Amino acid sequence: MSRSIEGVSNWMHMFRWIVKLIRDEYGVDEKILTRTAMLETDCGLAIEQVEEVLEIIAESFEVRFPSGTLDEVLKLEELCMLAAWLRGLFKKPEFISADFEGRCRASNPLAGA
Repeated sequence: MSRSIEGVSNWMHMFRWIVKLIRDEYGVDEKILTRTAMLETDCGLAIEQVEEVLEIIAESFEVRFPSGTLDEVLKLEELCMLAAWLRGLFKKPEFISADFEGRCRASNPLAGA
């Protein structure tokens, strides 16, 4: 399930990578896949599909999403910012709770500042 991450060196590259993943895997029109798109309601993904997206990102970028990720991440941009932070490509997202931050840092040594 792992995919090439060649050329992904910042959070905007990761955003584009995730957009392509959702477009190719689930047939979602790129016009819908904007930064503010809600993963389930706007993108039309079932919870199982969002979980599959998390699994593919985790395997491809060698990051771990702790339990409760989908309670913290609702928008496409939030997913991208979180994944980029876990990979060490972005600053800590402001929207995550302190408890969730601790769980992320515990399982992701690359998580940035």
